Amino acid sequence: MVIGIDGVPYELVEDFARKGIMPNTKKLMEKYGLIKTRVPLPEISSVSWTSFMTGMNPGEHGIYGFMELNPDNYSYTFPSFKTLPVKTVWEEIGSGKKRSVIINLPNTYPARPLNGILVSGFVALDLERAVYPLSILPDLQEMNYQVDVDAAVGKSDKKLFLKDLDEVLGIRYDFYKKIEKREKWDLFFFIITGTDRLHHFLFDAKDDPGSPYHQGFLDYYREVDRIIGEITADMEQRGIPFIILSDHGFVKIKKEVYISQYLKKWGYLHLEDEKPKNLKSISGKTRIFALDPSRLYLHLEGKYKRGSVKKKDCEKLREEVKTRFLDLEIEGERVIKDVFYKEDIYYGKYLDKAPDLVLLSNYGFDLKSGVTKGSYYDKTFFEGMHTCDNAMLIDSYGFDFKNQPYIYEIGKKLNNYFLPR
Repeated sequence: MVIGIDGVPYELVEDFARKGIMPNTKKLMEKYGLIKTRVPLPEISSVSWTSFMTGMNPGEHGIYGFMELNPDNYSYTFPSFKTLPVKTVWEEIGSGKKRSVIINLPNTYPARPLNGILVSGFVALDLERAVYPLSILPDLQEMNYQVDVDAAVGKSDKKLFLKDLDEVLGIRYDFYKKIEKREKWDLFFFIITGTDRLHHFLFDAKDDPGSPYHQGFLDYYREVDRIIGEITADMEQRGIPFIILSDHGFVKIKKEVYISQYLKKWGYLHLEDEKPKNLKSISGKTRIFALDPSRLYLHLEGKYKRGSVKKKDCEKLREEVKTRFLDLEIEGERVIKDVFYKEDIYYGKYLDKAPDLVLLSNYGFDLKSGVTKGSYYDKTFFEGMHTCDNAMLIDSYGFDFKNQPYIYEIGKKLNNYFLPR
């Protein structure tokens, strides 16, 4: 059994367990321990969950973000589960007649066939294309199942947003209980993504007893803990091992930082449109462009239609822009913790698709491409940002992880658990 709690940081679990907000989780921590984990960069769900479900580094599975850039016309493209070029753990074990049930796992849309059941998670646009087999669609429709909450409500009406989070979680858990009781399975994924949404829009309320949303924040975690307690007690009684994990951590935002605006300021990015909506108007003068959330690409000659950077100039250009970002300060604070070349952090067949550089910010500075923005940085309605080095894991099986494992190492252990049997 795999229970995913999207975006839950190690420190929050420790804190809420200590304060009695998550008593069931506290018991599990005392019995099995709580492990701090890492996720690959960029620290977003599409990259992390794909790395976990394949047991692979991004260079091996080819997913580096929610969007990419078409090198011929500079339009955005959106990688999907349909085009994922490698097998997931449930596809690997399915060929050996092992049966899996996957509920609400991000980056599994549109659903593709498996030995079992799949209900896709974020970003699933059409429920009918998010399920396999289609025979389970009536169950979902009857329950008014929702893949995700409405993020727009998180901006406009936080009270209603909390209500929506509660309702979506309740229906998802009801579906879990119905399917888990009815279906035979060897591997089960049940992912709660509302935790991530809660953090993005209401993270400030976590530590502020004066906030009108503080109690709602804590109550949501009490419900998550109740669900964790019920599932794990059932698994323990039946002798089924389980892991509980998150796909990245979270901290409070100080500023959103718009990388593209700095690239323009420093003369690396040139756009023909004065008020661009995307990168379609990129000029041949451009040497570097950015994609969300923290990816930098050299505008290479021969790779991009209007690319002008020659291979002989790549190393110098990378060093130059790396120094620029490492020196960047906002209001007296250093923004960037580190800058990585792609070969520093990725390996595998799809290394050529990787960003040439990836930025890692200091806590509080949320990096975005921001090509449409009119400023270098801002503070918006978002209250929490992703982190790469404080995700969490509880492991009842005892996989014996050394140091601070990457999420793809956890996925690899899960895969190996089944394959020799």
